[in-house]
Amino acid sequence: MLLFISMVLPAVAYSVERGKSPVELSTAIIQVAKKNIPAVVHIEVTGQQEVAIPSLPFNDDPFFRRFFGVPQGPRKFKKETKGLGTGMIIDSQGHILTNYHVVGNANKIDVLLSNGGSFQAKLVGSDPKTDLAVIKILTKGQLPFVTFGDSDKVEVGEWVVAIGHPRGLDQTVTQGIISAKHRRGITDPSSYQDFLQTDAAINPGNSGGPLLNLRGEVVGVNTIIVSGSGGFEGIGLSIPSNIAQHVAKLLITHGKVERGWLGLSAQDMTSEAAKNLAIEFRRGALIGDVIKEGPAERAGIKKNDIVIAFQGKDITNAAMLRNEISLSPIGKDVRMVVLRAGKRQEIIVRIGNPKDAASLLSMSVRERLGADMRSLTQKEAEKYRLNVNEGVIITSIDQKGPLGKVGFEVGDIILEINGQSVGGIDGFSQMVASLHPNQRITLLAFDHSSGSTGQVTVTVR
Repeated sequence: MLLFISMVLPAVAYSVERGKSPVELSTAIIQVAKKNIPAVVHIEVTGQQEVAIPSLPFNDDPFFRRFFGVPQGPRKFKKETKGLGTGMIIDSQGHILTNYHVVGNANKIDVLLSNGGSFQAKLVGSDPKTDLAVIKILTKGQLPFVTFGDSDKVEVGEWVVAIGHPRGLDQTVTQGIISAKHRRGITDPSSYQDFLQTDAAINPGNSGGPLLNLRGEVVGVNTIIVSGSGGFEGIGLSIPSNIAQHVAKLLITHGKVERGWLGLSAQDMTSEAAKNLAIEFRRGALIGDVIKEGPAERAGIKKNDIVIAFQGKDITNAAMLRNEISLSPIGKDVRMVVLRAGKRQEIIVRIGNPKDAASLLSMSVRERLGADMRSLTQKEAEKYRLNVNEGVIITSIDQKGPLGKVGFEVGDIILEINGQSVGGIDGFSQMVASLHPNQRITLLAFDHSSGSTGQVTVTVR
């Protein structure tokens, strides 16, 4: 005979940080929910989306168009779209932090408070690179707002709570733990990522909502899920609060984010790279190239230096270094620790302005490829049936340079480098600056005279 014993489990005291009072798990989530639900808002957006018009099989063939007179009518039409998301009120002035992908392309933003109040919001500023945005509502009443915690102190295994509006279900509270930290390379490789991973249930509609510790402090902004089904599968990703706070302050103050710049490229340190350099392996960011006259070169940073610390914080990979540089104030002197030929050195470098970066990067493109480039205009993009940010167009060329030698001409368009889309001129310039001297690369290019697209191999200088 089976014997079932009924047990009453005592409340468990859980200390979330040394030196802090322990938190009762039996009531902690209730308290976090009561404290923060009033400051979490439901966001509804109305926007427009371009939809492609299906074309005949030969409509995209320039030869067919030229000789058979296929009309060049519009290839896209605009369709109204609706979307849902979450946000959190971050101050008494009505500023609301959310995701860029929730409100970035909205024509109209409606905000619903937990008490039933409804407001139209305006976009204060957005930053696609971190997928963050700030909107604002105007009200005479007192607004509740969230408080932020230190995401650097969050530990793997720590209990967390998510609040949001998944699939339009208002004030939904879920709980879980921090599954991992420093998740990168999940979405756009050129974006600034340093996600917290959590198994607290997050679904479509949760985007922009808070991830909170058991003291009720925001430690992350819930952003995306990793899912094969489109629904929650136990892997949610959240932007750390330290990054979110920094970006939000810049958006409120300036309406945009200007990132620090040092003029260097880096890659993850690997055991193979250590073997090639004849040094003992350790984690860090291996400097691949340094732009002439950039802040890094002026400070004495050299190729093959291994950055192991930045402002007292250990650097374990290239993405972490990139994020730390980008979040540093322009004009600030920062302290970097590098290993050079196995020896530890401390270097002080002043964070540069991205406006200076543009001219230096342009010079780098000219030196390495023997050509000047710019982004496409709207008219050019329509003419060649491309998107504005789909490539860069050659404006002048040295026939004895790398591009000139293989037959490139003024007006030709470069779409990809080694299979990676170049975007506009900024993205293209940064990609070129990161290439190694004498490196062979494959370019996907559009010939403006024939209308054909093909791959060309080039050796950069």
